[in-house]
Amino acid sequence: MTSVVTGRDRGTEITGRTTGQQLADDVRHGFALTPPTLPPRWFYDERGSLLFDEITRLPEYYPTRRETEILTDRAGTIATISEATTLVELGSGMSTKTRLLLDAFTEGDRKVLFVPVDISCEVMLDAARAISRDYPTVVVEALVADFAEPLPPLPGDPGSRLVAFLGGTIGNFDEEQRAIFLTRLREAMDPGDHFLLGADLVKDPQRLVAAYDDSRGVTAAFNRNLIDVLRRELDAVGLESAAFEHVARWNAARSRIEMWLRANRDVHAELRAMDLVWDLPAGAELLTEISVKFEQRQLRQELGQAGLRVVRSWTDGAGDFALTLSRAD
Repeated sequence: MTSVVTGRDRGTEITGRTTGQQLADDVRHGFALTPPTLPPRWFYDERGSLLFDEITRLPEYYPTRRETEILTDRAGTIATISEATTLVELGSGMSTKTRLLLDAFTEGDRKVLFVPVDISCEVMLDAARAISRDYPTVVVEALVADFAEPLPPLPGDPGSRLVAFLGGTIGNFDEEQRAIFLTRLREAMDPGDHFLLGADLVKDPQRLVAAYDDSRGVTAAFNRNLIDVLRRELDAVGLESAAFEHVARWNAARSRIEMWLRANRDVHAELRAMDLVWDLPAGAELLTEISVKFEQRQLRQELGQAGLRVVRSWTDGAGDFALTLSRAD
C-alpha cells in the first residue's frame, strides 16, 4: 500500500522561520547589496513552478532534454552501482525526470522509499501523490524544506540512500555557496550513501543566453513572477511586475548566466509586512538568478573537497550536460 507523508505530518521541524519571515530576511539582506539581489528560491511558488515546468519543454532550453537523455541511458547503471533503497530528490518540483530513476529502482517490484524535498508544497505534493499512485511499490515521504538551508535528518536506511540533485540547479550557487551546500549535504549523509548531481557544462554563450531568454517569453514571465511573490507575501503596494523587464546575460569572467529584472520606470514600493520602503530608479537592476556552467574537472574537485568521492560520470551525446555519481565514504 502506498502513502504520501509530509514532513510536517511526520513531526519534522522543517525550519524555524515562516515563509514570510524568511522572505523578509532575504529582502532585507539582498536589497542592501549593490546590486540588489534575491535568491532564486522565491521563483518557485505554485505559478513559478508551473512556469518552470513549461520552460523545460521549450526548444531553446536544452538542459532538460540532455539530462533526460543521460538518465534514459544510465538509470539502470545508477541503480546497480548505488544499490539504494531510498531515493531523496532535492528541489523535486514536478519530479518528471525522477520517474526514469524510479523505473530502474523498482524493476522486479522492488520496494523503494522516495523522499521529494522542495520549498513549493503544492506542486511537490501533487507530484508525490501521482508517483504514489503510479508506483505501487514506492512509499513517498515528502519534505517541505529549502535545500539551501541545513537539511533535516534524511529518511531511509543509512548507507542505502541516493540523494539526487538534478536539473543543473547546483549552478544557482556561487563558489562559496556551493562549498557550504556540499559540506552540509555530506554531513546529512551516511557512509555508503550516494549523491547524483546534474550540472550544465560550459558551451557557446549564444546558446546559453537563448536558453534563458526564450522567444515565447516564458522565462521572462517566470522571472517577473518574483515581483508578484514579493507583492503577495510582503503586502507590497507600488510594486508591479509590469514595471520590470527580463534581462539575461553571459558573465564570461565568472562562467555564468545571470538573470536580472530591470526597472522600466522609477519604482517606489512599500513592503508593509516588513515596514520597508524600496526605491529603484528606472534602468536599475535586481539580480534574481545565476546559473554557473562547469568543467567536469571542476565538479570532481568540488565534490572531493566536500568528502564525496566520484564513482562515475556521464554526458549526453552532444557533451552539453553531465551527471556525476559520487559516494560518501
